[in-house]
Amino acid sequence: MSNSDITRRDFVHGVSGATLAALLSGKPATAAALRDASTYPPLRTGLRGQYPGSFEIAHAARDGHFNGPVSAKSTGEHYDLIVVGGGISGLSSALFYQKALGPKARILVLDNHDDFGGHAKRNEFRHKDRMYLSYGGTMSIETPFPYSFTAKSLLTELGVTPSRWKDVVQPKTFAGMGSGVFFDREHFTADSLVPGFNHEEAPTAAFWDAAPLDFASKTALLRLYDANTNFMPGMTPHERRKRLEAMSYETFLRQYAKLPDQAVSFFDGAGYRNNMRIDTCPAFMAMRGGAPGFAGMEVEQDPLVEADFFHFPDGNASIARLLVARLVPKVFGAPQTMDSIVTATADYSHLDRPDQPVRIRLKQMVVRVEHVGDASVVENASGSIHPVRVVYQKPDGSDDQRYEATAENVILACFNNIIPYIAPQLPESQKQALKYPSKVPMMYTSVLLRNWRAWKSAGVNIVMAPHGYYQHLLLDTPLRLGAYESVGAVDEPATLHMLRNPNFPGHPRKDQNRMGRQEMLATSFETIESETRAQLQRTFGSYGFDEKQDILAITVNRWPHGYAYTYDTLGDPTFPDAEQPHVIGRKPFGRIAIANADSGAAAFTNIAIDEAERAVQESLASRGYD
Repeated sequence: MSNSDITRRDFVHGVSGATLAALLSGKPATAAALRDASTYPPLRTGLRGQYPGSFEIAHAARDGHFNGPVSAKSTGEHYDLIVVGGGISGLSSALFYQKALGPKARILVLDNHDDFGGHAKRNEFRHKDRMYLSYGGTMSIETPFPYSFTAKSLLTELGVTPSRWKDVVQPKTFAGMGSGVFFDREHFTADSLVPGFNHEEAPTAAFWDAAPLDFASKTALLRLYDANTNFMPGMTPHERRKRLEAMSYETFLRQYAKLPDQAVSFFDGAGYRNNMRIDTCPAFMAMRGGAPGFAGMEVEQDPLVEADFFHFPDGNASIARLLVARLVPKVFGAPQTMDSIVTATADYSHLDRPDQPVRIRLKQMVVRVEHVGDASVVENASGSIHPVRVVYQKPDGSDDQRYEATAENVILACFNNIIPYIAPQLPESQKQALKYPSKVPMMYTSVLLRNWRAWKSAGVNIVMAPHGYYQHLLLDTPLRLGAYESVGAVDEPATLHMLRNPNFPGHPRKDQNRMGRQEMLATSFETIESETRAQLQRTFGSYGFDEKQDILAITVNRWPHGYAYTYDTLGDPTFPDAEQPHVIGRKPFGRIAIANADSGAAAFTNIAIDEAERAVQESLASRGYD
């Protein structure tokens, strides 16, 4: 999709021309946003996430630029623990370690981005003295399995009570609205936004009547959603499970449900666990995720017990902020609760000060982690293992000066795929295991809309676009938490969340992830901006939406190295538990431990927390603590 009328004059660094004019005219709210963005990262618009300037040195390390000895200027700093990576796993590691060794434990957290939280990224807008929030990554507290005792206990310690969700969410705000599908004329019979699509149940008859599908496709889809149709007769429940695990959902749709091409293309934008598409998602996994076609058959499967659900307005960035509030109290100035943290403003100048036991040092890329000597050698004089040396520098390559600090323990809470290049002492088998997965590329774009009248007129608050640049468009969830209300009246601004998962059908899943990552890195903000505006105009233009007037700001959260890779029955061999790549990859090495969602092979916040706790236990054991 494109719009030849869009120019850089209309949109500058994520801020619309109309908003920029307001800034220059001195209106207070947006003037404050412009002033504060230089020192307050959540207010920055344009290209965020893994933005240019945050990863260039990481790629240099991958390409072998730091092979051999790496020199650095000593800072003279020695810590009990250095954590590489300031996401939820890294911050949790710091807190668990501090709790174990006491408040005086010296801890340094290093991160290559200008903000903490990792994928849990806060997007903040200011318009007419009001704050509007969105999430730039990790959306919610949720998993298809219960939270562990460790994860639940940490949430409780931080004051987070997921069971409050039913009292926080405000469903009446979008009364009369629901999910819809945008059918594009290139793949269907016309451009049409059709409401009445229900993700949980079969779509309404009115939806199918209005859908611009040919007769054969409409008939096939009605049959697919029929709860009484068994597409795999003559099999036992166990046989069906094994067959579904061995085929893709696309194969099921074509060969068993007999869907024609146009009907299959209806599912092209659907994303299943770990961003699998219909050509790479096992049919069994699609069924577990609620895909249609299985209601009329009995299939052997394990009980599905989900965790409690809770969504902060800025996603799980609120959890990261609560962790920082515990580690470096001066950043927020006062104790924080799950209510107050939503609107609290962090003072980033307090993150890295020499007079505090925990320091968080941003915009620093670690290029070497190594024991000062053999990791297994114990010095006879002191009876201790050599400390670990950590070398870091600016992540954009603008300054070749490198610095080093040492620590008794190091926890690598960064991505698994960079670890082999910055920790060369690791065994070769462990390095290969760390390289096995291919992280899932994702793009979360937050848009501040002038109002949501067009959405109200269309009768939708969620749109699925099977062939759109973005596959999913979601108005912000209406909720009230503390002093914050996410969605006001229809004529007031609201934030919009747009999700893009670049895929290349026909290739193996890991290759699709790599290809999507390359495309994402090669795409300029100008192109993303143009596509964003064009898709919104095409979808809602007939309902009175004007992208030149109704978009106030855009923040693009680009994650080429996105969520942790999860194994599946089509793309991965069956590994014995102890031989799974993530299990081999997370083994401790001397005083170096590994903690991240990658090391749990699941892209969930509770996994990041659990892996942090494990890494801290391994770190303490390496120092001889019981």
